[in-house]
Amino acid sequence: ELNFEAAALLDALRSREAELLREKADSEKTLHQLKHLLDSLDREACDRFLGAFGVVRERFIELFQGLFAEGDSCDLVLVDPEKPLSSEIEILARPKGKRPLSLQQLSGGEKALTVLALLFATFSVRPSALCVLDEVDAPLDDYNAHKFGQLLQRFSKQTPLLVITHNKITMSYCEALYGVTMPEPGVSVVLAAEMKEAAVSPSAA
Repeated sequence: ELNFEAAALLDALRSREAELLREKADSEKTLHQLKHLLDSLDREACDRFLGAFGVVRERFIELFQGLFAEGDSCDLVLVDPEKPLSSEIEILARPKGKRPLSLQQLSGGEKALTVLALLFATFSVRPSALCVLDEVDAPLDDYNAHKFGQLLQRFSKQTPLLVITHNKITMSYCEALYGVTMPEPGVSVVLAAEMKEAAVSPSAA
């Protein structure tokens, strides 16, 4: 039995094959372009990250050495430098006379100063719209509280800082103080004082 529609069916199948081949070529071309774009984005992201990481690392070392004593050392290290975008970052902090294997072996004050050095090193690269520090100075002694206050004054010029503290030394470095008191049960009152206005000049004294 002869199939008189075979020629027409063959033409239709050839036309469909040609269409599918064009779609395949377009898909392969698009895939190649996407891969090229992703590779380009990865390279750009890697370059930007390494550039920012290098600056943060330098600033971290500088601030750490300013907060700690002479001879103390620190560093930021990429665990997997071959894959910087997915690599973990190891924080090394070695106060003089100590060789801790991790940050957990540092004292509370040393941890606080290390974190502050890293925080403000990051702000030096990308300042934040607002930074809230909630009693970060609690483990600091008076000597290091003064260093913390000087750090606040230095970075408050580029990042607004809101510091929650009970430390009088830290308060002395602030521009304004806000407190909440309860003169009578159930009634809270907010008090504010500008430090410049509250300061008494020697002539007035």
